[in-house]
Amino acid sequence: MENIRTPYYLCDERLLENNLKILDDIQKRSGAKIILALKGFAMFSTFSLVSKYLKGCTASGLYEARLAKEEFNCHNAQAEIHTYSPAFKEEEIEEIAKISNHIVFNSPNQLNKFLLKAKKINPNIHTSLRINPEVSASPKDIYNPCGLYSRLGTTLKNIDESTLSSLDGLNFHALCEQGVDALEEVLFAFERDFSIYFKNLKYINFGGGHHITKKGYDIERLVCIIKEFHLKYQIDIYLEPGEAVGWESGYLVSTVLDIFENGMNIAILDTSAEAHMPDTLAMPYRAEVRNAGVTNEKKYTYRLGGNTCLAGDIMGDYSFDEPLKVGDKLIFEDQIHYTFVKNTTFNGIKLPSLVLKRLDGTIEVVKEFEYETYRSRLS
Repeated sequence: MENIRTPYYLCDERLLENNLKILDDIQKRSGAKIILALKGFAMFSTFSLVSKYLKGCTASGLYEARLAKEEFNCHNAQAEIHTYSPAFKEEEIEEIAKISNHIVFNSPNQLNKFLLKAKKINPNIHTSLRINPEVSASPKDIYNPCGLYSRLGTTLKNIDESTLSSLDGLNFHALCEQGVDALEEVLFAFERDFSIYFKNLKYINFGGGHHITKKGYDIERLVCIIKEFHLKYQIDIYLEPGEAVGWESGYLVSTVLDIFENGMNIAILDTSAEAHMPDTLAMPYRAEVRNAGVTNEKKYTYRLGGNTCLAGDIMGDYSFDEPLKVGDKLIFEDQIHYTFVKNTTFNGIKLPSLVLKRLDGTIEVVKEFEYETYRSRLS
């Protein structure tokens, strides 16, 4: 691995498979179907493994749906593709309907506009409406789909009962890195307000944001909730986690390029919080650095900065047992989900390569990004 140029993300298939086994166990014991949310994890070089455990993918539009069709279905022809968008475009709906097994509309307006067209193109397509249950314990507004004036999903007062009669399912997504207690809170409100519409439905999608693979998550309670819901309504259940699939399955490796002092020691790395770890700034949260501590916990403290011109491109302040040197490698833990799917080439900074540690322990660089990656996005 010393010969791999930094920066790079490394996904460890053994850790990934551990997550997949947890999710598959839930499927087998609860009867729910779990599908991969591509918005959180889309490393398709792992799909031969992922497709052995999960039942399909959920896409956030045409391009993710195409990726699911081309890269997931080739490993599992029975895999389902669920496609949702806050608003579908007229010129894309035909291809989306052909690709998808399920299409999820965000509003009655979109449903009324595209339902018949989607059914005509694909008579076997299942249709559903995203619901806004108006209850969420999401930790930050930027990640709260049920926040004030939300554009995501249809609220109770905007439900048209005659429209719902033509649907196969309902969806809600109100969680973000949360446990079973948050799901129970949302599910209580969802049942209270919308269960009168369940009678002719085939399924309910509980969305994503379930922190299932995090240590301490109450898996037994989740299984119980799913089984009780199914028994009560005789409706199939879907879950569509993204983060829970890639959770703690790999890391981002960077190199120290320069060290200097300006009131404190500052180290410039060949990676970027802004371009390569965007949620650390948006959430915000502090990424863990292997063998590092918080400020002054260890003898030598440094502010780690990214290699872009954004003043706020800062990973944070970390302390180390030994002084950092130019050329040292630093490892940012848990950087496989919601990272490379969000990457930018701001400042023309090089995108991190994608590296796999296979189940047999071999290391494979599956993708490198050079100048042409940056240039091809411009004109």
